[in-house]
Parts: sequence; C-alpha cells; structure tokens
Amino acid sequence: MNDKPKLILIAGPYRSGTNGDPEAMAAHLARLEAAAWPVFEAGHLPAIGEWIALPVLHSAGAGPTDPLADEVLYPTADRLLAHCDAVLRLPGASTGADRDVATARRRGLPVYYDVSEIPRRTPETAA
Repeated sequence: MNDKPKLILIAGPYRSGTNGDPEAMAAHLARLEAAAWPVFEAGHLPAIGEWIALPVLHSAGAGPTDPLADEVLYPTADRLLAHCDAVLRLPGASTGADRDVATARRRGLPVYYDVSEIPRRTPETAA
C-alpha cells in the first residue's frame, strides 16, 4: 500500500454569503484554516486555494471582491487540484467548493466530508 502523505485541498465557503464583507470572508478563511491542523496531524499536507489565490490577486493590485477575483479564485483551485490527492469539503453553501468536489470526482479523487474520514498515517510511516 502506498502510504505517502496526501496533499488534501480544504474546500468550503470563502466569499459565499458574505456580500463582500472583509470580516465575514476572514471568518470563513479562519474556518478553512482550522481544518488544516487535523489534516496535518493525520500525516498529510493541507492546502487551501485562497493561500495561493489571494497573493496572486494582491500582486495584480486586486482583492477578493474585485472583478478579477473570478478569473483567479476558481482557476487557482482547479490548478491546485491537478496536484492534490483528495478534497476535504467543509459544510456550507459554496459554488467554488462544489466545483472543487465535482472536479475531484471527475479526476477520481476521494472526497471527505469530515476530517475523521481521512485515513491516518501511522507514526512509523509518517516519517
């Protein structure tokens, strides 16, 4: 059995339901990031699309509510998924996260809906 660490995309609401409110988006990002430790603790590597997309937007002089965001956020997640081994889908309405799940399923990647579903790597194999 191949027990290498998986790169797991954490997908869930970021802009959804925020009406562009920066505090609400920050709260959503904090919720996504709260799942990073359990993924890492299970022996895997967490990834969140916004960790890549937001600096890309910033370097273009834009932010998550600018028109350019749709041209960066969704494509970033799609490109990142080309390198991922699985998706952890957190609860909440999110068009982007639903797209991530659909892409993962098309690519034959596992989709988890709770961190407890993610296979843990044993300490012997996690080194």
